[in-house]
Parts: sequence; C-alpha cells; structure tokens
Amino acid sequence: MLKEKLLKREAVVGVIGMGYVGLPLAVEKAKAGYTVIGFDVQQERVDMINRGVNYIGDVVDEDLERLAKEGKLRATTDFSKLRECDVAAICVPTPLGKYREPDLSHVINAAKEVAKYLHREMLVVLESTTYPGTTEEVILPMLESTGLKVGEDFYLAFSPERVDPGNKLYKTKNTPKVVGGVTPRCTELAKILYENVLEAPVHVVSSPKVAEFAKILENTFRLVNISLVNELCILAKKMNVNIWEVIDAAATKPFGFMPFYPGPGAGGHCIPIDPFYLAYKAKEYDVTLRMVEIAGEINVHMPEYVVSRLQDILNERGKALKNSKVLLLGVTYKGDVNDIRESPALKVLDILEEKGAIVLYYDPYVESFERNGKVYRREPLTKELLESVDAVMITAAHKRDMDYEFVVRHSPFVFDTKNVTKNVKENREKIILL
Repeated sequence: MLKEKLLKREAVVGVIGMGYVGLPLAVEKAKAGYTVIGFDVQQERVDMINRGVNYIGDVVDEDLERLAKEGKLRATTDFSKLRECDVAAICVPTPLGKYREPDLSHVINAAKEVAKYLHREMLVVLESTTYPGTTEEVILPMLESTGLKVGEDFYLAFSPERVDPGNKLYKTKNTPKVVGGVTPRCTELAKILYENVLEAPVHVVSSPKVAEFAKILENTFRLVNISLVNELCILAKKMNVNIWEVIDAAATKPFGFMPFYPGPGAGGHCIPIDPFYLAYKAKEYDVTLRMVEIAGEINVHMPEYVVSRLQDILNERGKALKNSKVLLLGVTYKGDVNDIRESPALKVLDILEEKGAIVLYYDPYVESFERNGKVYRREPLTKELLESVDAVMITAAHKRDMDYEFVVRHSPFVFDTKNVTKNVKENREKIILL
C-alpha cells in the first residue's frame, strides 16, 4: 500500500526540522506532488511557512509562497499530526557537546515523537548527519518498542543530507542521494521516494551504517584538506611564498589534485562537527583517528593565527592592536550565506576583543547578532567608516553586494584572509593576503 502511494505521489510526507536542510527538502517534496507537513518546535518558523514567507537562502521565495497557498506544504508544532503522515523524514541538528562528544538529543526527541504516532505502512528516514550505527542502534529500538516490526510493519532508512548553502550549481533537487535501509524493502521504498523528488541519481548502499559512514567521510575529507592547506599557508608566509599562487599552480594538474583554500578556519554545521562524530564512535573500537584530531586542532588554531598576523601588520605601522579599531567584513561561516553557526569570523572577533581591540562589522547578510551576552549591529559600509578604522579584515568571502574596489580605496589597508580582492586592480599595495 505504501509503495503504491509513493509511486502515485499520494503519500503525505512529514519533515521534522524546518531549518537549512528540512525546509528545502520539504519544498522539493511538495513540488514533486506530495502533500507535505513540516514540523518544528519554533512557532515563528511555522507561522512564516504557513504565510508563505521564506527564511532560507536556498529556497525560492515564490515556490514556498505558491506551495503554502495551494496547501501542498503546511507547518505545525503539533507532532500528533505525524499520525497523518505516510513518511517521516528527520532533519534536525546534530551538534557537538562541550567536550566534542555527539549531542543526539534533537534526533532522540524527534524519534520519540515519531514512535508515539508510528503506524503500519510508514517510512521513517533519518537525514541528520551522525555516527555510523545511529539508525540501527538508537532509532530502531525506539520505533520497535511500539511492538511494530521493521521491514514488515514499518520501514526505516538513513539518507544523509548533502546541503551546501550558497552553492549556485548544486541544490537539494540535483544533488545525488545515498540511501541505506535496514532491510531491502526499507531501501526500496526510500529509493522510490527520492527518485520521485530529485533530478539526480539515487545511490543504494547495503545498510544505514554504510550511508552514515559515507556522509561523515565526505566532511572528514574536507576538514583534513582545509586544515592541511591552512598549515601550509603558515609555512608559506614564513618562506615569503604566496600560497594562493601556489594553489592556482597546483590546480592546473588535471588529475590527482583538488584545490582547497586557507582562511580563518572552517565553520558551519558540518565540517567542524561531523568528523568528531566518527572520532567518538571510533573509540568504541579502540581506534584513535589521529588525523581527524590533528586536523581539528589546526582548524581551531586558525582564528588565533589570523589575529596574530593582524597584530604584526599593525605593529609594522606603529600601532598596537589594543584600542585599534578593526572592521570585520563578513561574519558568516562562508560566502554569500546568512548562517553564522560555528563561524570562524566570530572566533576572530572574540580574540580581537580579548586583546583590547574595538571591533565593528559589516555583513550584507547579517543585520545583527548576539554573542556572549552582547548584541552586535551592522555598520553602514561608508567611505567615512572605512577611513575611520585602523584595519579592515575580510573574514568571509562574500561576492554579492560587496564593492571591494571601494573598500580598498578608502581603507588604511585590507587584510584579506579569503583572497576575494584578487580582481581588485587599483591600490594593490594596500592589500595584504593571509
């Protein structure tokens, strides 16, 4: 019965968590013809969705408005509505705790709600990134405690999210999907769902554990390579070599090399977090992932390093960092997104203030934010502001709504940690690269 509903797009799909992963997924499922109910604990998000008001950069405003108006997508804080759903996709955050241990509280809470309203012929898919084994070791026992049996009464699979906020080429719709079910029937049904929703291949693996491991491998690969190039950046500076030129040269090789770029650290909800889920799980098997641990240490050190570099640059100009007015350009974790989670720019801000600097910021995507009990508000990016500061540091690679020619022209100097001023033609002597 569920297979028929999925094939005919008559299934009601619930998506738990209406954030950067859940809302784009809910929109694509609704666009594919399914009736979608979004679940979230934040009433403000729910109200915005029901009014057709978008708050996620990768969702097209008009799509959400139309789907909400047509009733194809609605949202609620009432999890009892899960009893109306044929599918429940869990897309909630999986942060790290204080000691870099996995925090599965959001996943567990979501699974508890699903278990309350689990019924026969229901498909449950976990999309949240987590350590290998979570689906079968944590979620499955909770669902089978209802008396229903997986593969016969209900179906369970893991299919990792692969959202890359701000990516102009790959969105939820055209990014290939990996699916691993607890049983072959679970895999088959999850595959049907995603094939109906996406314009991309669905790659089937033998188990949820393989799918979970694959997602963490993707982001561990990125963390290790970003940390490697950050470490080489420090060496290149000491050797008086331009690391950006080095990378461009190496990238001309058509095989065996993939360019990664240095910066003030890797941020966001994936790269600085996911590898440590794997490192945590590895300890259960008496394995220490030394490369992950070292990569994490290098990444964490980068904000300290860029502040140290700024301190040296100011010192060369006869200024102390203490009481200097520093303008940060960009506080998000990557360019052209509005997400500040785990942003290295914010760690740079913290260190600058600890050392006595007066820190201001401009970011076209972030009007204000709160950190350590203090509210920061965006400054207008004017000639007067740029001329009034002692240093400008670029800490996010925004390309839209940023006039770097203007910034360089009116600044005392620009410390560019992201190489976004590479196309600036005039006043190159005022640009200092990481």
